[in-house]
Amino acid sequence: MPTSASLDHYLETHLDESIAELSRFCAQPSVAAQGLGIAEAAEMTAAMLRQRGFHTEIIPTAGSPVVFAERSGRDPNKTLLFYNHYDVQPPEPLELWETPPFEPTVRDGKLYARGVSDDKGHFVSRLFALDAMLATEGDLPCNVKFVVEGEEEIGSIHLEEVIREHAVRFAADACIWEFGGVDHRDIPQQIMGLRGICYVEMKVQTVNADTHSGQTGGIFPNAAWRLVWALNSLKGADERIRIAGFYDDVRPPSERDLELLAQLPDPAAEYRRRWGVEHFVKGVQGGVELWKAALFDPTCTISGLTAGYQGPGSKTVLPAHATAKVDFRLVPDQSPERVLQLLRAHLDAAGFEDVEIVCLSGERPVKMPPDEPFIDLVVKTAEPVYGTPMQKVPLSGGSGPGWAFHHYLGVPIATAGIAYPGSNIHAPNENIRLDLYLKGARHIARVLKAFATA
Repeated sequence: MPTSASLDHYLETHLDESIAELSRFCAQPSVAAQGLGIAEAAEMTAAMLRQRGFHTEIIPTAGSPVVFAERSGRDPNKTLLFYNHYDVQPPEPLELWETPPFEPTVRDGKLYARGVSDDKGHFVSRLFALDAMLATEGDLPCNVKFVVEGEEEIGSIHLEEVIREHAVRFAADACIWEFGGVDHRDIPQQIMGLRGICYVEMKVQTVNADTHSGQTGGIFPNAAWRLVWALNSLKGADERIRIAGFYDDVRPPSERDLELLAQLPDPAAEYRRRWGVEHFVKGVQGGVELWKAALFDPTCTISGLTAGYQGPGSKTVLPAHATAKVDFRLVPDQSPERVLQLLRAHLDAAGFEDVEIVCLSGERPVKMPPDEPFIDLVVKTAEPVYGTPMQKVPLSGGSGPGWAFHHYLGVPIATAGIAYPGSNIHAPNENIRLDLYLKGARHIARVLKAFATA
């Protein structure tokens, strides 16, 4: 794909304006988990799209609204759909931020703010690419649609229903997913699927209220111990999940998947350097085996535990209540509905009928064929921007609502974006690199031109 000098010139000379728009967007809190600023952020999202000539609608749900937008292009027979989200993670712990999370700050070639990488920066960088096309060509080369939701960070609870109900309106020929970026070598990566998730809260209540541990510790059941024993039954020290039937639906990686994994750099040294991990579970050393375990093995993770007193000093108390947050990352062809059934059956069979399960979210895994033509188009158009084509990664360790888009709309899904390993998504000091923001916009502009002429 030849470089478009006019597009690149526009993007390079208008970068400050786009970063200013992104900063205003990031200054608007939109924390789905806390219900903070959601309506305001949805309206900001719609307004930014309207400014680009899109017909927009804010679709209400039982939770956060979904913003839908569409604009016609020169080729009315081709439609590219962008999926993004305007909600962000909670900013806590606030004391670990160098500058306030909702006061965007540029320093050392980076923009810092909550949500700047996940996912507001991706959304605005795509608008930036559209600005360049409209300024240099007068219109868009094809039809463009956006679906921007406000519950991605809490499991896209209501999005599948919206997609199902509006499948005709959302119809497209291909979809660019919410994220993308480069690895630790600055090589762009094409992530071709998402693991699923079944996120539950497990609850135990043994008595009406906390009691004195000296008086009752030997005669009352302890909710914390009860929950720990239940959790201990889920997985062994060998990391094997002990829920009967859990692995029955697991589809192993194909030979093509393994071929792609073998082409990826061994991440072991980078993981040790960045996070200080001393060893990997299941005795995995690195290379293809590490990639297989990270992407194609389903997981059972205790994400949080709460019981009794956890403040400073001591308090001799026997907890009456205990809760645990547990997420199961799922691989093709598992489903959250089936895992939830198996978990309930497992706890009941193990004598833990009293352990309550509350399903907080569930998403099915989705995986694209590695040699899908649209994916190849996105891969190849990266080369003039990054100096190399994107490297294909068969699956992401993370989750998202990709299955609903692929199932109801039938679109192939590709990734392209602005993230890098130091983006600190979901963590304090979330940031983007301005050079990658510019490259991301340049890439999206090329994707649009190539897609319209393919």
